[in-house]
Amino acid sequence: MNIVNKVFGTHSERELKRIEGIADNIESLRPSMKELSDEQLREKTKEYKKRLQDGETLDDLLPEAFATVREAAKRVLNMEHYRVQLIGGMILHQGRIAEMKTGEGKTLVSTLPAYLEALAGKGVHVVTVNDYLAKRDAEWMGQVHEFLGLKVGVVLNDMKPEERREAYNCDITYVTNNELGFDYLRDNMVIYKEQLVLRDLHYAIIDEVDSVLVDEARTPLIISGQSGKSTKLYEACDVLARQLTRGEDMADLTKMDAIMGIEREETGDFIVNEKDKIVNLTAEGVAKVERFFQIENLADPDNLEIQHNINLALRAHNLMFRDQDYVVKDDQVLIVDEFTGRIMAGRRYSDGLHQAIEAKEHVKVKRESKTLATITFQNFFNKFEKKAGMTGTALTEEKEFRDIYGMDVIEIPTNQPVIRLDLQDAVYKTRKEKLHAIVEAVAAAHEKGQPVLVGTITIEASEELSKMLTKRGITHKVLNAKFHELEAEIVADAGMHGAVTIATNMAGRGTDIKLDDEARAAGGLKIVGTERHESRRIDNQLRGRSGRQGDPGESKFYISLEDELMRLFGSERLISMFNALGIPENQEIEHKSLTKAIESAQKKIENNNFGIRKNLLEYDQVMNEQREIIYEERHQVLSGQSMRDAIFKMITDIAENAVDISISDDADIDDWNFAELNALLLPTIPLRPVNTGRVLKPKKNSLKQQLKEEAVKLYESKETEFPNPEAMREIERVILLKVIDRKWMDHIDDMEQLRQGVGLQAYAQRDPLVEYKLNGYEMFDEMAQNIKEETVRLLFHVRIEQKVEREQVAKVTGTNKDDTLQKGPVKRETAKVYPNDPCPCGSGKKYKQCCGRK
Repeated sequence: MNIVNKVFGTHSERELKRIEGIADNIESLRPSMKELSDEQLREKTKEYKKRLQDGETLDDLLPEAFATVREAAKRVLNMEHYRVQLIGGMILHQGRIAEMKTGEGKTLVSTLPAYLEALAGKGVHVVTVNDYLAKRDAEWMGQVHEFLGLKVGVVLNDMKPEERREAYNCDITYVTNNELGFDYLRDNMVIYKEQLVLRDLHYAIIDEVDSVLVDEARTPLIISGQSGKSTKLYEACDVLARQLTRGEDMADLTKMDAIMGIEREETGDFIVNEKDKIVNLTAEGVAKVERFFQIENLADPDNLEIQHNINLALRAHNLMFRDQDYVVKDDQVLIVDEFTGRIMAGRRYSDGLHQAIEAKEHVKVKRESKTLATITFQNFFNKFEKKAGMTGTALTEEKEFRDIYGMDVIEIPTNQPVIRLDLQDAVYKTRKEKLHAIVEAVAAAHEKGQPVLVGTITIEASEELSKMLTKRGITHKVLNAKFHELEAEIVADAGMHGAVTIATNMAGRGTDIKLDDEARAAGGLKIVGTERHESRRIDNQLRGRSGRQGDPGESKFYISLEDELMRLFGSERLISMFNALGIPENQEIEHKSLTKAIESAQKKIENNNFGIRKNLLEYDQVMNEQREIIYEERHQVLSGQSMRDAIFKMITDIAENAVDISISDDADIDDWNFAELNALLLPTIPLRPVNTGRVLKPKKNSLKQQLKEEAVKLYESKETEFPNPEAMREIERVILLKVIDRKWMDHIDDMEQLRQGVGLQAYAQRDPLVEYKLNGYEMFDEMAQNIKEETVRLLFHVRIEQKVEREQVAKVTGTNKDDTLQKGPVKRETAKVYPNDPCPCGSGKKYKQCCGRK
């Protein structure tokens, strides 16, 4: 702790002092709320709504509203909010992030601000990380809100649009981040106002906020349609990638090397940079690719696709690993979430990488899709008027939350002191020694009945440890992405005395591990981390599974110098230190400098990942501004507004533009280029050809005015062909909507291509982002002009006998975060029998002394 924090307290401590008085006020209302009948308590909702209409603010109502919810929760759920939970609720109401440790009851905390904000009648979204939690929390916590007279809805993956609309129209809606984001995108693709499901984005409470706004933020939401692109190129590049030789890694050149003119010698056909996850072809590699595809110059723009695809194939073979980044199951490549260890059902790597992995694994390569709509989580959640978040671990990412979302993190004290013992990391020279030490530690704990949770980073590591424990005769359960169906049962059992559980990362599991009495007496849950994760936050999540609500427990991480993190980012000095000390085999080393080096490596990666997410946001910011314009235009069309004035503006703009392009300001009429003018104007606006004899006044501005008036009159005569003005207005809306959608979807693809190609600008010593912005704005202007011209051309050529109907311009085939297969944990059909329960066989003995022994 630095000197400022010692004297003045941390940011969280200072902020919590400001609201201590309000917490006192809420607690003082307990007796008066207790005296109210159920009906009187329910009537409070109507009273608060009226007071809001009469000019009071939500802050004015907060103490009474929170006290009302606390009393309702006590009556309905037999759960009464602790003081620290009231404080957490206030932080959420302020639009901040409440960091509350595992087991502190975050779900109950959310009922307080959700109720208060719902009084305004604008809708509250409680955002969870999966369908199971959304449904569970809506059914569980929703009882409190419904008791108080509010309507609660839940949006699940398999719901139809009308069910979604009904759920979003409730006072409080429980929904996953993916469903909410996709509904926003889908709403901006509908063709009738009645098809919209969402209402305004007023207030969101995001559960597991670090998972949603940080971990998920690297992947934008994408709605896809079918593309006609062939998959054969992926297969050809895979064949070639297997023939290319990996060169030796090259150390970075120092400044002195550059001054001395020292150059690095490339070896092999390609070089892999594992740290930055980049593959580059060498000169020899480029020559081999050119020979293979029989092309003269790989760098030629015509060969951009080959260049891109061979790079993808090399990445698939050298940076993407089976049973770590993905698994192959039922002839499909399924992505494993690096943060939770879950299979991400239906999700695909973008930009062709998924197809490259399918080619590598010899499964069916699926056709590439076309992006119909896309948005990043950063830009989507920043659309809310106010948002708040809660999680057990957010402080390490506070800078990101501040910079990108404008939210600070407040640490909420625990209800009971945390007595878990967090031990120093144990460091070993080799991975083999480390695994041996882990098995010994698990065996020692198991022998005394202490439950153990072993956290691994990869599926492969969990299976390797499982084999070692089986060999040692230690009964255990494995929870990883391959067996997540059994998740709830396995997690529930993990706190039983003598239980040993191996699990891939526990982020967002949403299930508490409860101890039985014998486990508590044996020292509580022992956490064994088998290696440090790239993010300190994920390590803290694993630690936080133990020591909930004052329970005993301990945690310890086991590390080897051969671990991925240490190998790529650890100091060479540590390895030489080990060698110099001549440390014997299986010797454990605990030292502050080792822990410091590990944390330093983690900070480097965290900063790097933050940079990646910030970069993604900066690029998407360009698209976001354009998206807002297009969606606003669509909204006007959908709302049934007359677009007549907008169409007239388009017509006059086109006439002016044609004159400006073909006739210079100072040219005499004899030099006017009528051929170019007619070629530009007449295909869109079918006027009589323009020539000298048609010009009323020999001035450029006069010609503009003349053509604009003629074009408007021609359109007015087109209107008279239709039975009534409203028929023409609907045709305008139909055509405008169709043209906007088609052009926008093509523009999304064009911008993606631009983004891929703009990286080459760095070689020309230009800033790729600046080039992307400049080109992107230019392309948007071009698209806007194309929308005008095509809309006007179609309207001038529409005929009364034509059937003009609204229709979607592309068929949606899926999303990149399809949760169709995401189900809640499988539940037992019969009640769980615990060791100290009477045995079901009827012997009268405890289960553990009877059938449980078998």
